Order: sequence, then structure tokens, then C-alpha cells
Amino acid sequence: MVNEEKLKILMVEHSAEDADRVLQILLQGGFQTECLCVSTAAALHDALLIRDWDVILSDYDLPQLNAQEVLQAIRTQYLDIPLIIVSSHVGEEAAEHIMALGAYDFMMKENLARLMPAIRRSLHEVGNYQRFITAQTALQKSEALFQAITSNLPGVVFQFLLSVNKKTSFPYVSDASETLLGLSPQKLMDKPELFPELILPDDRKSYHQLMITSAEQLATWNWEGCIQVKGDSDIKWISLRATPRRMPDGTTLWDGIMINITRNKLAEREIVRSREQLAELSSYLQKVKEQERARIAREIHDDIGGTLTAIKCELFPCMDTTARKPEFYQQKSKSIESLVDRVIDSTRRISLDLRPGILDCGIIAAVQWQAKEFSDRTGIVCKVSCINDEIALDSDLAIAVFRVFQETLTNISKHANASRVQVKLVELEGLILLEVIDNGCGITDIDMEKQASFGIRGMRERCQQLKGNFHISGDAEKGTKVTILIPMSNLEYQSGHIDRLEGEFGETQQSEPMKKKKKVSRL
Repeated sequence: MVNEEKLKILMVEHSAEDADRVLQILLQGGFQTECLCVSTAAALHDALLIRDWDVILSDYDLPQLNAQEVLQAIRTQYLDIPLIIVSSHVGEEAAEHIMALGAYDFMMKENLARLMPAIRRSLHEVGNYQRFITAQTALQKSEALFQAITSNLPGVVFQFLLSVNKKTSFPYVSDASETLLGLSPQKLMDKPELFPELILPDDRKSYHQLMITSAEQLATWNWEGCIQVKGDSDIKWISLRATPRRMPDGTTLWDGIMINITRNKLAEREIVRSREQLAELSSYLQKVKEQERARIAREIHDDIGGTLTAIKCELFPCMDTTARKPEFYQQKSKSIESLVDRVIDSTRRISLDLRPGILDCGIIAAVQWQAKEFSDRTGIVCKVSCINDEIALDSDLAIAVFRVFQETLTNISKHANASRVQVKLVELEGLILLEVIDNGCGITDIDMEKQASFGIRGMRERCQQLKGNFHISGDAEKGTKVTILIPMSNLEYQSGHIDRLEGEFGETQQSEPMKKKKKVSRL
């Protein structure tokens, strides 16, 4: 803002007398001046650099400098300084020309009555222009900042207007609407009814009810619902949150944001599903545990208990004091020996069911033993191939691999209708791979997704606990293939190899039955 008591004037004039006369008029008009007179282009250039001038008063044509050159010098340095031409003997056409080029005013030296009003008016207009430029720059910065923020927000920023007659409109919509809603901002602002049309019918009622409630109570508008973008088969979950305010004309204006929460909803659904499966698996394991306890108790009672009772019965006649022939005692001894052998066999069988001692000989020997036992019991050929002479596993990992193998063979005997099973056991770069392939009827997607597939679920849980991958796939013509890939040690480091090595042994996936893109369903 110019201080009228100290006006900084640059005067382009070579007549000291004319310059003094102008300064005298300014002093009489109430201005205290700080003035510099120049008459050459070089002096003008230097003067414009050393100080910020409030106004430039210039003669139209000097021997070494004219008004057009003064204007050019001002523009070259991008300065906003009003130029007033004070000259004599200039025609009307020349005056109009210099005004058209950018001079603020033109007056004759012989008549300076308009000099003071012209200076005040020019200072006022320059001040207004500078304030306008400052405001415009601030607005541009604000708009750029707002655009940068909205462009990086994970959703659509919007303004929503509800008029007194219940008509709706979008005064503003950010560019993200194209990605989220499949509608450009301009199209949504031109046709606001397109947004409710995206909402699934079951959610439209809650959308309108919550909007009206928010408008009546001026409370935050919170809504979640599903939309389906035209041309897209997928359904998206949307979270809308907006804050209302009442406008002077009675309309309600919301400032808000819409976010795609489909992933959150899928995660919530997965958590619920996992909890349900965990509860079902826990219940199943408890049931299996009780059944196993009952089976072991029954075998101990019926087999070992019955055999011991028989031994007691055989011993009882031997305790009779009545003399017996030697043949009698020999017969009883053989009978008792046979019964004792039965007890030993039963004890060994029950012990093997609880934990096969063959595991102490290593995982390779345990898998080969289980494959032979399976073949002897079912008649299904089961071949094991292993390129390693020895695979050293800790106890927990060895038991997990062995139990998965056992469960796989159990499923084959129950469901596969197979005649041959091929088993591959490999140690590779700190990972253990177990692959079991049968030539049966092949497991189906429906079978894998059954809620009662506790055997498959149990195998998957074992692999997950050891940071490994479990995969099962089926083909009606080729049979079923079960693959597990588990780090042997240093789980955090070794798990990084899994994705790279999976491709060498067929496509596997971590803890999911099939790689399928599915539509998002409602919770």
C-alpha cells in the first residue's frame, strides 16, 4: 500500500525546470516525494533495478529516450508501475497510440490540473490490481493443493446438494469418480440421478433414508452399500461419509467422500468364515479325539483285556493241587504263550497308531513304511521316489509331513477308487516337497469346498502353521494331486523361496483350493 506522504517517483525528463514544476504541484497536493530523474535508456534500466517505484512520469520524446522505450523497459522487467505521459507538442493520434500501448494517462505540460487526480487514480487501481493478483495466486495455490489432496485420497471427494423441493445435485465431484463409479465428474454433475441407479435395489432404501435423516438432523451421513458399475460384472462395496450444513436458501450441502471398501468386506467375510471353520475344526478334532479315546479303550478292553482274562483262565487249572500229566501242562503253556503274543501284538499296534516308532528312523523310512503298509492293507500299488539319501527334519515337521501323508492315503482309500499311487519326497534348497498323485476319479471343486472336508482342512492348517503351502487339485481323467511345500528351518528366510520353486513342481497356491476370480457377494 502506497504511503501518500512519501511518493517514490521515477521521472523521465531532461528539463530540470519542467521536473521542478511537477514536483512543486505534487507537494502542493499533499505528497512528500522521493524523486529520481533519468534521460537515457541505461539510466532508466539501472533505476528500475535499484528501487520499487510507485509511478513513472515520462516525457513523450527525449533525444535519447522515448515513451515507447520506457514501456518496453517496464515490461521487460515484469513490473506493475503506472506510466503517465507528461509532454508537449504531441498530436492526438500519437497520444492515442501510446495509450493503446499501455500508458495509463497522457497530459500536456501546459495543463497539469489532472496530474494529481491521475496519480491518485493510478495508485488506487494498481493497488487493486496487486490485491487481485495476490488473491488469484492464493486461489490457484489453494486449488492446486486441493486437487493434489483429492487426487491422492483413496476415494471420491464430493459435494452433494439437496434442495428445498428435494431435488439433488453434485456441485463438485473429484476425478476419482471415473475409477470408482465408472462415471466422469462432469457426467455425474450433469446427471446426479445416475449415482442412485448404480446402487443395488436392496440398498437404495437405506441410502435415501439416511440422507433424509442427515438433512433433517444435520448429522453426519454414514452409509454403506453395494453398487454395480454398468458394463462390469463385479459388485463393489461403497462407504459414503459426509458432513451436512444448512445454506441460507434452505438447501442442505454435504461435503464428503466415497471409498471402495470391497477389500475390507471381503476380509471381514474371510475372518468370519475362518472363525466358523476354526470352530468347526475344533469341534471335529474334539469329536475325533473322543472317538480315538473310545477306540483305544475298546481295544484295550476287548483285545488286551480279553486276552489277559483268557490267560488267567488258562492259569487257573494249573494252580489246582491235583496231580496232572505233563502233557496237560505243556498244552496250557503253549496256549498261554500264544495269548501273550496276542497281547504283545495288540500293544505294538496301538502304540504304532498313536505314534509310529519308524519316525525315529527318519521321514524317508517312515513314508516308505506307511506306503508299504497301505499297499498291503488296500491292494493299491504305492510307489515312493526320493532323490535324497537322507532328509533331516525336526520332530514337529516330521510328524506334520507324515500325518499329511497318512491323511492323503486315507482319502485315497475312501474316495479315489484308484489302483496306483505315486509319491515324491524331495529336499530342495531348504524346503521339503511331498507330492502324492493317484490315478483315481479326481477330486472336484465341490468336494474341496464342502464344509465337512475336515481332512483337507486339517492338512491345510498343518501346512499353514509351518509357513508352508498346501495345494490339492483334481482331474476326472488324471486323478488327484496333493502337494505340500514347507520350509525346513529359518522359516522367515526360507519362505521367500516358495513362490519361485512352486513353478518347478506344478502350479500351487497358498491355502486356497483354486485360483478363481469370483464375484463379490453380499455378506
